[in-house]
Amino acid sequence: MTDIKLSCSSPSSPDDDDNFERDLQEMLEDGPSLNEVTSNVQGGTPNSVSATFAEQVGPFSAGANPAGITSTSGSAGIYGSSSAGARLTRSYTVPASTSVPLYGSGNSGSNSTGNSPNGDFIPKSVSLVAQNKIEIIKEWSLNTYKTTRQFISERLGRGSRTVDLEMEANIESLRDVQRKYTNILRMARAMASHFHNVVQTQRALGESFSELAQKSPELQEEFLFNCETQRTLVKNGEILLGALNFFVSSVNTLVNKTIEDTLLTVKNYEGARLEFDAYRTDYESLEAGPKDAAVQLRLQSAKRKFEEHKLKFERLRGDVQVKIRFLDENRVKVMRKQLLLFHNAISAYFSGNATALELTLKQFNIQLKRPNADKPSWIES
Repeated sequence: MTDIKLSCSSPSSPDDDDNFERDLQEMLEDGPSLNEVTSNVQGGTPNSVSATFAEQVGPFSAGANPAGITSTSGSAGIYGSSSAGARLTRSYTVPASTSVPLYGSGNSGSNSTGNSPNGDFIPKSVSLVAQNKIEIIKEWSLNTYKTTRQFISERLGRGSRTVDLEMEANIESLRDVQRKYTNILRMARAMASHFHNVVQTQRALGESFSELAQKSPELQEEFLFNCETQRTLVKNGEILLGALNFFVSSVNTLVNKTIEDTLLTVKNYEGARLEFDAYRTDYESLEAGPKDAAVQLRLQSAKRKFEEHKLKFERLRGDVQVKIRFLDENRVKVMRKQLLLFHNAISAYFSGNATALELTLKQFNIQLKRPNADKPSWIES
């Protein structure tokens, strides 16, 4: 302890003072700037800053012990080691930045964010979206329960249902038309498929006759006659096949698109009718019960729901009526054209009238797709 006091109170020579000032100036010039040190410390990398800085000030802190007390080797060493030790200590003890809120803590901002009971952070926007989804699921579950209960009660003969006799008859007639047209479509497809096989067989038979005509000179004339006959049948068969495919395509569009679209509207109408009867039953049961304050609130809510589903039911009923009327007009127009095409093509083919068969296709603007029609000729390629 006596040595320390003596070394601190001993006078320093002018040379020592000059050396200390010169060393201090070099340390300040070679060391990192204040902005760099500050940014690195706040950025969370105090270890790298301290290591670099300690390397630069190493000659001044070489004699420092862990307690920051140096040996009695001169006043310059004492002052240099104290300064370096103090700056190194500050680089390790800079407090962490508190500008970033710690979500989930007890004092986090609860006005702009939401916290769950266990302290987890829940953004406010996410909470609102979750609440909306919960409300939608709740509404859907309640509506499904009511409609299912109404459906079961109607099946068991316990619940009442709204019946429109004219509408029910039109819907049943439409479904019957779809079943019959689907049967026609199935048989027309089978006929077109079988006739396509016949045409392919006639083409192969004609090629065989032509080949035998070249190899059998004694029967060449007879083979050539049959070859030309089969080629004529193939040509006329392709024309009839084009008419059959056009008929199948038109009936398929009518059955699987036009009628199906109307039946989809009918399905929505029947679902709206079931919901309407379900909420009507609830409203009537509440209206027939006691009229206390709690029941009055439920009665008002039930009446509002009943009115909403009544408007939806009436709107869809009007849509079904309009679509059925337009469908009947379109169906008659399309089928009149297709049945005339089918009759003329079949009659012309089996009567051997090739001219009438070609005129039938021109009359209905049917373009035949010849084999290899999409491929360019060898001259163009």
